[in-house]
Amino acid sequence: MSTTAVPPSPVLSLSLLNAADEDAFVALLDGVYEHSPWIARRAFAARPADGFASLAALKHALASVVREAALDEQFGLIRAHPELAGKAMVAKTLTAESTGEQRAAGLTQCTPEEFARLQQLNADYNARFGWPFILAVRGPRGEGLTRPQIIDTFARRLNAHPDIERAECLRNVHRIAEIRLNDKFGVEPRLGNQVWDWAESLARFSDPGFAENGQLTVLYLTQAHRAVAAQLADWMRECGFDEVGIDAVGNVVGVYHGEDHGQPGEAPRLLTGSHYDTVRNGGKYDGRLGILVPMACVRELHRQGRRLKHGLEVVGFSEEEGQRYKATFLGSSALVGRFDPAWLDQADADGVVLRDLMRDAGLPATMDAIQALRRDPARYLGFVEVHIEQGPVLNELDLPLGIVTSINGSLRYVGEVRGLASHAGTTPMGRRRDAAAAVAELILYVEERAGAVPEVVGTVGQLQVPNGSINVIPGRCRFSLDLRATTDAARDALDADVRARLAEICERRGLSFTLERTEAAAAAPSDAHWQSRWERAVGVLGLPVHRMPSGAGHDAMKLHQALPQAMLFQRGLNLGISHNPLEAISNDDTELCVRAFQALLDEL
Repeated sequence: MSTTAVPPSPVLSLSLLNAADEDAFVALLDGVYEHSPWIARRAFAARPADGFASLAALKHALASVVREAALDEQFGLIRAHPELAGKAMVAKTLTAESTGEQRAAGLTQCTPEEFARLQQLNADYNARFGWPFILAVRGPRGEGLTRPQIIDTFARRLNAHPDIERAECLRNVHRIAEIRLNDKFGVEPRLGNQVWDWAESLARFSDPGFAENGQLTVLYLTQAHRAVAAQLADWMRECGFDEVGIDAVGNVVGVYHGEDHGQPGEAPRLLTGSHYDTVRNGGKYDGRLGILVPMACVRELHRQGRRLKHGLEVVGFSEEEGQRYKATFLGSSALVGRFDPAWLDQADADGVVLRDLMRDAGLPATMDAIQALRRDPARYLGFVEVHIEQGPVLNELDLPLGIVTSINGSLRYVGEVRGLASHAGTTPMGRRRDAAAAVAELILYVEERAGAVPEVVGTVGQLQVPNGSINVIPGRCRFSLDLRATTDAARDALDADVRARLAEICERRGLSFTLERTEAAAAAPSDAHWQSRWERAVGVLGLPVHRMPSGAGHDAMKLHQALPQAMLFQRGLNLGISHNPLEAISNDDTELCVRAFQALLDEL
């Protein structure tokens, strides 16, 4: 079911709002936060002397008031909202804003079955949490969720922890307020909508076995992968790129020339982009956001007939996730001359050799062609990348954008502890050689040791007891180990301590172990000058500058080996979850992301 947005109310302006006294300020923002004028009143008291610099600054100020409010005030705000398709809707006692939103989502036209389902969900939710379920029914694009989407989200969130659900309710309260403010100001996030629509359209391509189940999976050089590449190339041409092509490893490359193209001092280029492959059953925005945002910038430059003093090269990297082959960062490695020739002889789980796969896809599959992709650093200003945060930090701070200070260095291992499988009933506790208990002890140490140092993390993500049985003490336990930190020194200190503790645990318990390192990635601190440029670009929008490390790996890690680099994070919805179908962004956050990128380009 498609829906239309609620018609905007009369237009409000920042100049009018900034000139208003307290009572007028509160009155002008009436209805933005449901039955809660105290939020506007406190935002007025905290407003800058020269007023709010932008609508984004106003939104953040209002959200900050709620974040800093007492817990009972936050609960009061949540309880001020009506149930979805609840008694207030039936009795027609909703506020005008809520009436329009529920009508736009089709909740006033529920089938008897849908209405009964919503009533049961309302009752179950209230019994579990004690407050009404809050959902911004106009959705991440502002046009409205369908009734099945609303019901599915309702049912999923019913199982959440109360603290998490309270935070999610408040996030949706802010999203409702944001859309209402857009209506009051007559604002449409046109650029954010374009990027959001592109991402949604790309998600129609998915690999067999996943597409049939509505899941997004795009592995290297599958038919879906090649279709995504072709679509990106077509869109780049439509945007006005001067050169568009697909290179020898499947990267989609678009170039928008600088104003002195073809002259003796041909403009150097800024390099940007991210990856378009996905994990299995992944999200729509991981990687792809970093391709689509600069595409939107080029589209606007071309529409305006503008050239920058420098060229802009946007690369959709063909592979970053390492899902089909162990050649992680295959796409970006080629650009820095680090493509390992041995990768060509790797086989995937079905026995398909990478060299043969590339040839079947029409790529040359030769090292000469791949080595020719290496970029000359002298021709480039640097590399910047936009990426969804993939974490909860920006959500918790009510911030749409964050500045990356460093990409964590990481070490990965696969290991196995070996003990003695024996009878669970007849072996005394003091005489056991329990391999799984040893790994459990290691997990707790990793959690304790990593948690004791800021910006250091450690994870045991895989556990397996081969041939395990309910009544047998585990004689073997396989596990993985992932260690990350913002600096190589902190990473290596964690690594040494964890390996030493594993050896101590096994010695004390009478066990043996093996540990194989499968990956080592150096930390990639952001270039100070490029980080400052991102900070100024975010400041232009009137937003606070928040600096943060990236715990995840990115193509910028590879480009860091040849060029100065810096990244900009955009907040993800649904608690910032990523590598998951719940990964989501809003059109308003994406609008700000595009505007920040434009500001960075304009400064250059």
